[in-house]
Amino acid sequence: MAFEPPRRLLRALGETRRSGPEGADEADEWLERLPELARGAVALRELTVERVQAPGGRSSLVVLVRRADGTPAVLKLAPGRARPEAERVALAHWDGRGAVRLLDGGDTGETSGTDGVLLLERLHPDVSVRSLPEAKALLEAAGTLRRLWVEPPAGAVFETVAERTGRQAEAMRATAGEAGAGTGALVDAALAAREELLVQPPEALLLHGTFRQSKVLAGERVPWLAVGPDPVVGECAFDLARLVRDRVEDLIASPSGPSITRRRIKRLAESLEVDQARLRGWTLFRAVESGVRAGRVGRPQDAELLLEFAGWL
Repeated sequence: MAFEPPRRLLRALGETRRSGPEGADEADEWLERLPELARGAVALRELTVERVQAPGGRSSLVVLVRRADGTPAVLKLAPGRARPEAERVALAHWDGRGAVRLLDGGDTGETSGTDGVLLLERLHPDVSVRSLPEAKALLEAAGTLRRLWVEPPAGAVFETVAERTGRQAEAMRATAGEAGAGTGALVDAALAAREELLVQPPEALLLHGTFRQSKVLAGERVPWLAVGPDPVVGECAFDLARLVRDRVEDLIASPSGPSITRRRIKRLAESLEVDQARLRGWTLFRAVESGVRAGRVGRPQDAELLLEFAGWL
């Protein structure tokens, strides 16, 4: 099988190239090695390939496969930039509670020679919680997220919220000078919010890191399970903040967008027992960071939507 990466993945890798020479070299090297990596992973696990999932994700190649006993599964291959080994450790720790189950390579040494390759239980890849009406989708997504907030595994080293947002803050500062006055003001507000939020965080739990409705897929053993974590350790409000702006295009199109957003923050904060002000602060930071990054890598429409949304906060 050719293991051709879908267009969505190629576009995302193109954005990586625009982030700098180092990102370009890594993306090109991984793409060149991808067919060999996939064939090796399939042979090692004695898998039968059905098809490459499309449109798939923005950071990995997802292949629908069957194990030797006929069990359906998913083979996921990701470059080092996507931190697949951190994902492996987190999924092994969750062990199927709220998240897709890792089928091999937890801490058993089964991943020798296949770094960046994960074998996962098969969910319904085309059915995410986004298929539900908005209110129901938010409820189900929030309930799934709650199950993931646990103490990190002993001895594991994950990136912290402070570390991750520190790198992002540096990139925002570097870009802010090239943006207009309105964007610069939002960047200043987002950076100030981050500094305040990091003074005394209320907890340090294992978080999904990149949670949103499209990351929650329908399953067989439980109705909904999270996929595609980029795990980080920190406070719950940081994880929940990305969910606040889900379906941002619909929010922007609605004349009641600002008031809907405020109600959503209140509802999510209360339902998951998260401080409302902290949730608002991290929502601001993450929206501005995503908007600035979208502009930097050549997605001006996304940047405009995200920064308009951030202006409501």
